[in-house]
Amino acid sequence: MRRRPNYPAGLGSLVWLFLVGLPLYVLLISTFRTTSNYSSQGPLTFPSQLTLQNYLNDFSNGFGQDFLNTLIVTVSVVAIVLLVVPPLAYAIVRARGRRITIVFRVFLLGLAIPAQAVIVPMFYVISQAGLYDHLIGIILPTAAFCLPVCTLVLTGSMRDITPDLYEAMAMDGASPWRVFLQLVLPLSRGGLSSVVVFAALQAWNGFLFPLILTQSDSTKVITLGLYNFQTEHGVDVPGLLSAVVLSMLPIFIVYLFARRALVQGLMGVGGK
Repeated sequence: MRRRPNYPAGLGSLVWLFLVGLPLYVLLISTFRTTSNYSSQGPLTFPSQLTLQNYLNDFSNGFGQDFLNTLIVTVSVVAIVLLVVPPLAYAIVRARGRRITIVFRVFLLGLAIPAQAVIVPMFYVISQAGLYDHLIGIILPTAAFCLPVCTLVLTGSMRDITPDLYEAMAMDGASPWRVFLQLVLPLSRGGLSSVVVFAALQAWNGFLFPLILTQSDSTKVITLGLYNFQTEHGVDVPGLLSAVVLSMLPIFIVYLFARRALVQGLMGVGGK
């Protein structure tokens, strides 16, 4: 039987495509325009001459240092999460004691505490520790707020591993660390990818901690560096949008390589 065409669904798809595509078109095409051309012709017209000067100006105005600082923060946060969360999730899944369950529930209370609620004591602790206006002062709080969600995601992924596999490894005389390295980690790729992408997003797009815990240009990250394009005379929109595009590229690349495992991990089938 031939199916009748679904015209309402097609129309809805075209409307959705227009709503999504128009902002992306304005974003990308504006990065190749001069400020005067953008002001005179508006954001929707296609420019008669394209230029890469906006991208070059971004790096000459200090965006490269902001990009490097953000990259350092992101890599450090992801490294801390990968060092702490997998062993913690493995202990929660394999342990059968009531004490571990209570610790896990208390640990997940971090999901209910927003960063805005603890920013004042966090500022005091970071200042007293001598970490104010240092990148490590951004890395540690960001990693701490990533741990509850990452632990929850990876714990669900590890629980999908069947007990028969653990029993087979135990019959072979494998130690707990060998089981963790040779069985649990390879079968938790989906959950690990989800954890990496989530932690990277939180670190890369972080705004509150860098705003409160840093003040000098040498420790400025991308989210704060975007303010450089706003002056008392106006906003350099093409330069700002080109900086936004540059800031999107690393996370977009990470997603391209981890998208399949990421979707599996979020669906809870990372261990199957």
